[in-house]
Amino acid sequence: MTPKQFHAIAGAFPHTEYSTSYGHPAWKAFGKFFTRLRSEDDSVVLGQVPFDEREMLCAADPETFHITDHYRNYPMVLARLNRLKAAELRAYLERQWRHNAPKKWLKDWDSKSGAGTQACTAPEKTANNKKTANKKTAVGKSGSRTTR
Repeated sequence: MTPKQFHAIAGAFPHTEYSTSYGHPAWKAFGKFFTRLRSEDDSVVLGQVPFDEREMLCAADPETFHITDHYRNYPMVLARLNRLKAAELRAYLERQWRHNAPKKWLKDWDSKSGAGTQACTAPEKTANNKKTANKKTAVGKSGSRTTR
């Protein structure tokens, strides 16, 4: 995978932006750290990887997965960009994206299939939004809801 492909995949997730994190270029999702391409070793920082899974990945495929002392105490693993496949990267990034996403975004993502970043759009307006906040919902005897 090339850096251009990496950036295209990271940027395809909804509500992501290319920004900085601790002075390094990085992707953020919903204003929180999402991923970054380390210039030091052309590795991608992948979050939401439990420690036991990280150990297994590093042992099973050390040519791809590794860790530095900086990330040792965090549920993250580093993956060499030239060894990653696009589908593999998307799957790891989706974990971090889901971790960062508000619940209403996750509900929308899952309802539209969750089969890829193209399926997700902005959540539907709800009674919590200003445009519909003045509407009242009545619940009838049968339990059905009516919006007025």
